[in-house]
Amino acid sequence: MRHRTGEVSVTVLGPDGRPYADRAVTVEQRRHAFAFGNIGFDFVGKVGDRGADADLDHLRDLWLGLFNTATLPFYWGDYERTRGEPRTAVLTATARWFAERGVTVKGHPLVWHTVQPSWLLGLDLDEVEALLRARVRDLAGGFAGLIDTWDAINEAVIMPVFDNGDNAITPLARDRGRIAMVRLAFEEARAANPGATLVLNDFDLSSAYECLIEGVLEAGVRIDAIGLQTHMHQGYRGEEQVTAMLDRFARYGLPLHMTETSLVSGHLMPREIEDLNDYQLPEWPTTEEGEARQAEEVVRHYRSLVGHPAVQSINYWGLTDRDAWLGAPIGLVRADGTPKPSYGALTDLIKGEWWLAPTEMRTDADGTLTVQGFYGDYEVAGAPVRISPDQKAVTVTVT
Repeated sequence: MRHRTGEVSVTVLGPDGRPYADRAVTVEQRRHAFAFGNIGFDFVGKVGDRGADADLDHLRDLWLGLFNTATLPFYWGDYERTRGEPRTAVLTATARWFAERGVTVKGHPLVWHTVQPSWLLGLDLDEVEALLRARVRDLAGGFAGLIDTWDAINEAVIMPVFDNGDNAITPLARDRGRIAMVRLAFEEARAANPGATLVLNDFDLSSAYECLIEGVLEAGVRIDAIGLQTHMHQGYRGEEQVTAMLDRFARYGLPLHMTETSLVSGHLMPREIEDLNDYQLPEWPTTEEGEARQAEEVVRHYRSLVGHPAVQSINYWGLTDRDAWLGAPIGLVRADGTPKPSYGALTDLIKGEWWLAPTEMRTDADGTLTVQGFYGDYEVAGAPVRISPDQKAVTVTVT
């Protein structure tokens, strides 16, 4: 983990400006620089005053106790069910609630062929493209400063050939082509928010995705990160397979975002299922055996991901089993709100082994001490300090 850790020399001054020599001070970590994320879908439109819903308050505490990055849903069909009436206020309030608690907010996605508004159907392709461009600009520009990371386009590999239901984006992609669709998403978003981090995201981790990435880069489209989905409803793929996959995509020299990660705590989906959406049951219960397996695997998976220098973020796909994708028991919390062993295991890792708890340290005769730990935000004697690759020394004042 050497690529995740560092140290900084901190000179502590007293209120009089002189070295705070040979004094005990408290050092504690406040935030990881690495993005440990989860979706915040459960809280959209429900982030009002605390106390009104004890169950929701409990979930909020569990969420905030572990994660520092929230992905919020901007699926066009839900965000703008009626043309001209987007849910801007609701998503803004939710994003602000997270941001006010020190959480980085990400939007998902700007362009996708699924969950599309029915009012797009029947429009000619030029009009669909114009509306799509306007949507990208409105979201990326309108939320700038509050949401500065976006999955710019989602699952472009299958976008032109998607045939599971009518939508207006697939015909557009079929006509314009994959690279043109990626260009549209990135260039419109970049123009609206030049400082945004824009992610190319896909579940297809085959050579088809590599070909798309290479084509996009050769076409001169600037992408900031490669998004990799790892929903493992059919079982944990293992460190060897995951590391090999990371190495394949790291060769492009771009940060890797693990955008959609999940592990099941019940029975596993049969391996012969090719499209995970084809396996939906009336009930898919979590089990004691499955929960023990999930707890072990989530730690193994996070260790392998954080251990790879190209990985910049991990986003788990759901805090709770309640309303989980495909009804699968992929949450870290049961549907009744009680934490599974996986929640505790991940907490022990992220906020335990990889975390500096409040520690008393002593300054030397010059008022200096050295703080070592994972890259991120700390407090020394109540003053903010950051450990980062480019910060070696800092001076703080005790008030």
